[in-house]
Amino acid sequence: MDDVFETTNGAVQGFRAAEDVVAALGIPYAAPPFGAARFRAPRPATPWRGVRDGTAFGPVAPQSAELPGAPSWRPGDEDVLTVNVWTPTPATDPLPVLVWIHGGAYTFGSSAQPDFDGTALARTGLVVVTLNYRLGFEGFGHVPAASRSGFGSGPDAPVSADSDADADFEADADAESDGTAPPDNRGLLDLIAALRWVRDDIGAFGGDPGNVTLAGQSSGATAVACLMVMEQARGLFRRAIAHSPASPFHTREIAASTTREIAAAAGCEATPAGLASATPQALVAASNQVVDAYRHDPSSGSRHYDPSLFAPVLGGATLPVDPLTALAAGAARDVDLLLCHTTEEYWLLDAVGSCAKLTTHARIDRFAEDFGLAGDVVEGYRSARPGAPVRDVHLALFGDLLFGEFTHRLAEAHATGGGRAHLSVFDRRRGGADRTPVRAWHCADIPFAFGNLDDDRLSFLIGGAPGPEDHELAHRMVRAWSGFAATGDPGWAPFAGTTTRTAHVWTTADQPAADRRPVPDRALWATTDFPVLRP
Repeated sequence: MDDVFETTNGAVQGFRAAEDVVAALGIPYAAPPFGAARFRAPRPATPWRGVRDGTAFGPVAPQSAELPGAPSWRPGDEDVLTVNVWTPTPATDPLPVLVWIHGGAYTFGSSAQPDFDGTALARTGLVVVTLNYRLGFEGFGHVPAASRSGFGSGPDAPVSADSDADADFEADADAESDGTAPPDNRGLLDLIAALRWVRDDIGAFGGDPGNVTLAGQSSGATAVACLMVMEQARGLFRRAIAHSPASPFHTREIAASTTREIAAAAGCEATPAGLASATPQALVAASNQVVDAYRHDPSSGSRHYDPSLFAPVLGGATLPVDPLTALAAGAARDVDLLLCHTTEEYWLLDAVGSCAKLTTHARIDRFAEDFGLAGDVVEGYRSARPGAPVRDVHLALFGDLLFGEFTHRLAEAHATGGGRAHLSVFDRRRGGADRTPVRAWHCADIPFAFGNLDDDRLSFLIGGAPGPEDHELAHRMVRAWSGFAATGDPGWAPFAGTTTRTAHVWTTADQPAADRRPVPDRALWATTDFPVLRP
């Protein structure tokens, strides 16, 4: 049969995504993480006989989101750890590989979203891999240690390593302390398992396992930064792309407090056995209930403004130290890094109703207090926008707190540690058909970087139908990603200091220079600690 790929676990039937690109979707890279394997490190996928159908995306991880053009999670869907591959045809020499991690606040999203179709990037000579991983409590909730007579025995006991299991999976299982404490950051461990699948199987698709670039956006970009400094991921990729990395991280104490809130909402004990007794559907519903409580309580601290419950947990075996600290110490000096953020990040979150609406300057002052920001930060943002609505000041401030400044800090830390970082800023804006501005907001850059502008399902993200100047910008961004993945050079000089002069700015050719939004004065953030620890 044509377009059949032989992987370690079995053969997969692909299909023609375009005349010159073959795709194979929904390929398991690890076993379903439920039943006895729930809350544990990923386990090896079960081999299959015959030829597996690769024409449909695999199920998404447990979540309540319903995203345009993407499948929804249904209770009972379990085979959620899958990869998708797009490869040029006919393949010649082994090709550079780009592995994509979707965002979604560690809570929602999937590789099946239309902006992540890998066809256009594959046409540039890349093998493109996208994947699903555990989200929400399943992937990032803290599960406390159990007594020896508790979670570690009985029908819900963790799966032991088979004698012929992959040694890497065994090592991850061994890392689960003494067997009584499920690991934190299980979603990150899933990503490492997917990278190992790439190492072992991407050659069957024409990819070079020695030339892998790991890329992601938002929480997916922060996951990239985490994997850069995690010992388990060392050697699995040589380059990294992070668009709009999110700054929040959690200590184990914060994560444990969140677990207690979710368990109370689910009506179970905050113990391994109690949490395991709650179905994935129940924990999704309980998490939504906790989020809703924060959203309606202005006195609830930093989580009131955008109540995301999950983030990478610092201090355990999987992620002992935050990426900024580790990068500055040289933990990933051999990994080239390409960074980008948009100039109006938080306008998207405001448009979709996921953040609090601040309408008075007193509320902004309270926002700054809840996040521990110095007063001169807020005053600096007000001064830079004389006469601007309170909403605009708040969104600019919040966007740079959670995304913009953290992006720059990652570039600085990597350069300090001896690594090479290329920094860019996405500032494509224009007037909309109804005279409302089209913002350079969160996620707007990704359809351009993937070359997927013409899908009607993405018109909201990019502000309507694309014009010729938008297609030209997309061509440049696709070329930058492809060039970086192939050679480490996106087309501009590496970051060379604390100024923004070495940041490449993405705009359309017809965008007036006077209309380009300047990057804020970074000196305002000098006294603010990063990463942000919430709440």
